[in-house]
Amino acid sequence: MSGISDREKAFENKFAHDQELKFKAEARRNKLLGLWAAGLLGHADADAYAKEVVASDFEEAGDEDVFRKVRGDLTAGGVTVSDDEIRAKMLELLAQAVDQLQNN
Repeated sequence: MSGISDREKAFENKFAHDQELKFKAEARRNKLLGLWAAGLLGHADADAYAKEVVASDFEEAGDEDVFRKVRGDLTAGGVTVSDDEIRAKMLELLAQAVDQLQNN
């Protein structure tokens, strides 16, 4: 019985660790996305804008809230970037965020 309990605990710990890594990676991706968009928009305080993008992720589950925030701001700022370009940048930055987390 102890062996099964130990394995269950190990799986639970791995799941919790994976969820924490996912959360941290997405938050870091959102910050990087905010910094990228702030550069395109010419924001003087890129860090403040990046924090807004990170905060937008708490509106609903998934990435659509972040996408809508950046899409709307870029459109309002007169920056021409396609939806596909934004989504590709989100994927690129997620990979970069995971790499940063694993190598720190």
